[in-house]
Amino acid sequence: MAESNFVDYVKICCRSGKGGAGSRHFRREKFIEKGGPDGGDGGRGGHIIVRGSKNVWTLLHLKYRKHVIAEDGQCGAGAKRTGAQGGDEILEVPLGTVAKDFETGRVEFEITEEGQEFIIVSGGRGGLGNDHFKTSTNQAPDYAQPGEPGKEEWKILELKVLADVGLVGFPNAGKSTLLSVVSAAKPEIADYPFTTLVPNLGMVRYRGDRSFVMADIPGIIEGAAEGRGLGHRFLRHIERNSTLLFMIACDSKDIAEEYGVLVNELKKYNPELLHKKRLLAITKCDMLDDVMMEQMRALLPKELPAIFISAVSGMNVDRLKDMIWEQINS
Repeated sequence: MAESNFVDYVKICCRSGKGGAGSRHFRREKFIEKGGPDGGDGGRGGHIIVRGSKNVWTLLHLKYRKHVIAEDGQCGAGAKRTGAQGGDEILEVPLGTVAKDFETGRVEFEITEEGQEFIIVSGGRGGLGNDHFKTSTNQAPDYAQPGEPGKEEWKILELKVLADVGLVGFPNAGKSTLLSVVSAAKPEIADYPFTTLVPNLGMVRYRGDRSFVMADIPGIIEGAAEGRGLGHRFLRHIERNSTLLFMIACDSKDIAEEYGVLVNELKKYNPELLHKKRLLAITKCDMLDDVMMEQMRALLPKELPAIFISAVSGMNVDRLKDMIWEQINS
């Protein structure tokens, strides 16, 4: 994913179409002087619809489209002819998109499947023609309903990346390096914090024709749940990963403490994240010998599987893929 092209948050103004007015028409034909009312109904105004699509992976196409306007419905006509419906405006979004109301922040729906559709703002109903209002005592009503007005509402669309495994760690933990080694993804890699500013996805091939999706999430810092660093902009992407791979560099001052900080940030953001499957990878271990790794293993958290790896040298990378596959399919 190119950083300049990845957009995971947009705010748009959605205006649905107004309904067409009903017709106040009376039937007039040769030899039929008083044919009675035959006004048709107005057409419905166009909806604003959000549809899931596997062909898009970012909200970039909506970033500069601040106003989305659907067509108005047409008025009814004589001979009980209903006016045409206003054209719906369909917004294709990536799978994993969440729609929220801007005013209240309430989540309205989530798009998780190809072709899944939701009406984000409904069009106004068309008015009824005068044919609907005739009665035994009022056989020539000279009135019809106006169409309902359309609605104008501000909405927020947020993308949460869908992946089998998400890489979680502090900046410079080696997440991007690992992704570049095990997949065809080409994330930016450099020796400074916050090199990764947007999630990167990679398809990892595993033993034959099997594969799984790995997401490189921008680095977490302490206080991220309160919005520090990139804050919620990347924490929400972790919600859609079935397994979390915690990555901590071997030169960390205290691996157990660093792991505790990462877990605490996830807990503060969304306690349900703690129910996800977890693995721990100690990275940049190509300079460690067996004795040093055994000494370090005694200091690791006991409650989750751990492995020492080096993405640069390829050390234990295949074994890590085995562990991820087992977690995903357990």
